[in-house]
Amino acid sequence: MYTLTCYSSEISVDEYLENYVDIPTFSKACQACPNYNHSWSCPPYDFDVIAYWKHFKTLKLFAHKLTMDPAYLERSYSQEELKELINRIFSEGRDNLSAKVFAMEKDYPGSVSLAAGGSCPKCQGHCSRLDGKPCRFPETLRHSIEALGGNVGLTLEKLMDLKLEWIEEGRLPSHFVLVSGLLIP
Repeated sequence: MYTLTCYSSEISVDEYLENYVDIPTFSKACQACPNYNHSWSCPPYDFDVIAYWKHFKTLKLFAHKLTMDPAYLERSYSQEELKELINRIFSEGRDNLSAKVFAMEKDYPGSVSLAAGGSCPKCQGHCSRLDGKPCRFPETLRHSIEALGGNVGLTLEKLMDLKLEWIEEGRLPSHFVLVSGLLIP
């Protein structure tokens, strides 16, 4: 279905905050998502996001570029087919990258991984936040870079020399890129 290419980069959290984090812009973008205020991994938060970032010194970044096989690019898809295919690609890719970086927490005491895109998939669409209750799995709850105000497109372009591609009507892009990170004290 796709070929996987892995990328990595490292930057100080202070430099990342200065050049790649725009909380007002990305919080506003998050408000358009159905997960906004419906998942503990998504805004709005009951903590100061800048203070969260500043708790750490280093951000190790990891990207997985999923280059689609030509057979998938040669055809057009209905809206439903495209949605199903993209969900499958993203779920598999996101879960693999997030698990890889989550496992790295053991190698860096006090570190926290950042999920690879989107909201937490743990509770299968019914987060305890909807019931006004605390997270059922706080030990594995992780936020994504974009949910913490990080500009993933700019991050990829400037720090990994990659560009995002977008879906066009009925067609897959030549590749998808998923991004995760590890915040290290």
